[in-house]
Amino acid sequence: MLIQLINGRILTPQGWLDNGSVLIRDNKILEVTNCDLAIIGATLVDVKGMYILPGGIDMHVHGGGGADFMEGTEDAFRTAVKTHLLHGTTGIFPTLSSSTVPMINKAAETCTRLMAEPGSTVLGLHLEGHYLNPAMAGGQMPENIKLPDPNEYIPILERWNCIKRWDAAPEMAGAIEFGKYISSKGLLASVAHTQAEFEDIHAAYAAGYTHATHFYNAMPGFHKRREYKYEGTVESIYLIDNMTVEVIADGIHVPPTILKLIYKIKGVERTALITDALACAASDSTEAFDPRVIIEDGVCKLADHSALAGSIATMDRLIRTMVQQASVPLADAVRMASETPARIMGVYDRKGSLERGKDADIIIMDENLQLRAVWSMGRFVEEANTLY
Repeated sequence: MLIQLINGRILTPQGWLDNGSVLIRDNKILEVTNCDLAIIGATLVDVKGMYILPGGIDMHVHGGGGADFMEGTEDAFRTAVKTHLLHGTTGIFPTLSSSTVPMINKAAETCTRLMAEPGSTVLGLHLEGHYLNPAMAGGQMPENIKLPDPNEYIPILERWNCIKRWDAAPEMAGAIEFGKYISSKGLLASVAHTQAEFEDIHAAYAAGYTHATHFYNAMPGFHKRREYKYEGTVESIYLIDNMTVEVIADGIHVPPTILKLIYKIKGVERTALITDALACAASDSTEAFDPRVIIEDGVCKLADHSALAGSIATMDRLIRTMVQQASVPLADAVRMASETPARIMGVYDRKGSLERGKDADIIIMDENLQLRAVWSMGRFVEEANTLY
């Protein structure tokens, strides 16, 4: 089937293309052109001057629609994946908070099965923990946190190819060896839930940790011990130019002024937008997988108000927040939601931009940055349509 999107403002890797068209055949982009003349045999979709954008890639998301990936079931995975697809996430890395080995195995089995399906939006599994600093556990389940153990993580990675990323606190005993091992296997090693200072971060980067999990959250900034001052994890990561970061761009986990600062220092190419969404995102549910978590003020918190515990954000909200609250140009906000995570996670060869030969993952947003339509692998997502 040949589909032609016409009369739109298209974001391409070269910049904006006005009054152009995108041709889709089956699950691929056949052409992106500045010509909107109708192609014989094509089904025409007039987007009426709206934005034609690459679909979002969420590299850190725990659930949605009332389902959590930690449940590990096919129903939970499908519910959460579909929920985020309806909000513009056309590529997703299901994320587990600190889990037991049986929980990881169950989720990995489900993830592997879904990844193998034609047209799947599931790109791989992300393990956020359980090798974290207990003092910075935040919304993680403390009973699951432990030191990195090669007798545990090596068999897991030998068994499951679906795991694409694993996070850890680099200052913990065994974490440097862990980082070297997983990065040698092609996984993204990310610094998370940590008290690391510059020497720790420098050693971590040398060991293969190239990314920072939910930047500014669950990590210290500039601080004092007695009369002396020390750089925190935040400043240390800023100082290593090639380290990439991800940010929960809901305007709450990180205030808009800091979102603007991250964009200014790290830039588009090294900043990815994530939802870090919990099961209650985009749902009527008031519960998270963790019974300690409550929803208040548009965000998930621990009930004792000691820490934020995840978001209820969706991909379309991330883009709006960056543009409308942090004053980031739309093109850059969209790139941070699509191109940058695709590059970080190694899938930019087929996703993350609107180019000939890439997967037809496309979203339409209006002038108010409200989502109006979604195509996933060339399939029109009817439930997300308000275009016509």
